[in-house]
Amino acid sequence: MLTIAQFLRNIGRYGGTLLAVAGMLHAQAPQRPRILGIAHIALFAHDYERSRAFYGDLLGFQEPYSLQREDGSPSMTFFKVNDHQFIELSPEQAAHTDRLSHIALETDDIERLRRYLAAKGVAVPEHAQRTRIGNLSFNITDPAGHTVEMVQYLPGGKTVATDGQFMSDARIAMHMTHVGLLVTKLDPEYRFYTEILGFKETWRGSASGTVLSWVNLKVPDGEDYVEFMLEKEEPEATHRGGAHHLCLQVTDVAASVRRLQEGPYGKGYTEPMVVRTGVNRKRQANLFDPDGTRTELMEPHTVDGRPTPSSTAPPPG
Repeated sequence: MLTIAQFLRNIGRYGGTLLAVAGMLHAQAPQRPRILGIAHIALFAHDYERSRAFYGDLLGFQEPYSLQREDGSPSMTFFKVNDHQFIELSPEQAAHTDRLSHIALETDDIERLRRYLAAKGVAVPEHAQRTRIGNLSFNITDPAGHTVEMVQYLPGGKTVATDGQFMSDARIAMHMTHVGLLVTKLDPEYRFYTEILGFKETWRGSASGTVLSWVNLKVPDGEDYVEFMLEKEEPEATHRGGAHHLCLQVTDVAASVRRLQEGPYGKGYTEPMVVRTGVNRKRQANLFDPDGTRTELMEPHTVDGRPTPSSTAPPPG
């Protein structure tokens, strides 16, 4: 058995070699490629045509392409927010279920990301799949059970082929800043997004001042973020639309609301469009599609331009 003195002498003698070996092993380990932003949020609709009218006619997003089933019935349509972001809408697979299908993150090296996640112990498929619109993607499941699609836009795919198109001035916003996910156990979800995916916390807030309500985590290589909507227990599947939401950035919420109300579809929209200042001290307004999924309109800056301090309240439970 080595004495402490002998152990220390060996460290001194071989320390450089050990560091070199460690460096080689680190270099050989797959490194995370860039995760650039929120690519899309995918939702289910009970009344497909009514929901299409909400995202298309009310919010003004155009449909660059749609997909059909073998029998010709609708399978999915894509509403274009900008060249990198979409809202995907599909007919529901079963009534009275969660309206969130999945969220998607954009990367510029899908295979490298797949290998990286596999090395981190995340369950991944053997290879990325070519999607029906010509991109590469694969799905993972986060600790809270949400499906997260990783996608790389490819030359020749429909996404790249329609760059600069289908972005009408009638659309209410040009950027989806974040998507919201319902979370009941913060720690495993937080570690997954920060330690494995490389997200960085930017803010956390409390509606009550005593219990934490929201945690915002920014993608590692862009400005978009995921907002954890914290609950002690999961609501019923049909009552998750306030938590599972998307946020659209607008420069002036009040002006955007007036524009929606004065538009032809706005006349028939019966939910109140209330402009308010959130706990984060940004002006915002909430809209709800026919299934109750929330679209949040929010200004990019606080009301006075100064940052809002993060809450120190503990998470629920």
